[in-house]
Amino acid sequence: YGDKKAQVPFMKQQIDKALDHLIFIHKIETDKRKISGSINGKAIGLGIFLFSILLAWGGLLYRYPVRILTSANVGDRKLPIYSVETGEPKLALTFETAWGNSDIMEILRILQEQEVHVTFFVTGEWVEAYPEETKAILAAGHDLGNHSESHLYMSRLTDSEKEEEIQCVHDKVKALTGYEMFLFRAPHSDYDDAVMEIAKDCGYYVIEWNVDSKDWKDYGTETIVSTVMEDRHLGNGSILLLHCGTRFTASALEMLIVELKEKDFSIVPVSELIYWENYYINPDGRQVSRVENP
Repeated sequence: YGDKKAQVPFMKQQIDKALDHLIFIHKIETDKRKISGSINGKAIGLGIFLFSILLAWGGLLYRYPVRILTSANVGDRKLPIYSVETGEPKLALTFETAWGNSDIMEILRILQEQEVHVTFFVTGEWVEAYPEETKAILAAGHDLGNHSESHLYMSRLTDSEKEEEIQCVHDKVKALTGYEMFLFRAPHSDYDDAVMEIAKDCGYYVIEWNVDSKDWKDYGTETIVSTVMEDRHLGNGSILLLHCGTRFTASALEMLIVELKEKDFSIVPVSELIYWENYYINPDGRQVSRVENP
């Protein structure tokens, strides 16, 4: 792992992110009861205990599904696209869509009014539960991306299970709409080299994100907007993470779009942001054109 002292800030950052992830998992499993601001002490204790075990195993950096953005900590690991190198002031909004349909039509309405197209990553279970909403996303001109069949931790599955998780939702969307999806995002940002290779073999570009709205924390409309606008990674080629089925995302969306436009950003779907060929991924997960940067 290299210089032990140099790892301390990184490991603290990963633990903080992993704790955030633990809260998110708890949030889903308790049917989205509000937990931000006041977390049960036993839950925190359990989290600390679990992470202590992971640290003792020496596997936190690679086994726990947290985002890794620097080459010093990934070695030769295959990276998805976290952002795109471009001189144009454009970025992509992405919505992970796996937990209900309470706000989807409102989100689509706002996007239409703002004349913005985005990318929705859907699970197979969501597609099966909400076929009309799935068709409405495509009818409105948005990208439809693959977010796996069951929202599982992909790196924990066998290779055949990984392929099934990707292909099952692909087949459902194709049967429902005729659309062939080609963008994949691993649930929980949990991927390994096998996930990357299998997704590629299934015809997918693997997409992550470099700006997190943290909308699932339910901190409020203005907090979602400020979290994005003040993120140091926000810039040309950014990919933003939002969610459907959260408490404040729909109410924050118009304000967020307006502020991004005021910063002269054009908002495009991921399919219009990424390079389709002749590119490489740099150590920060940034997709770079070989033509423009030989």
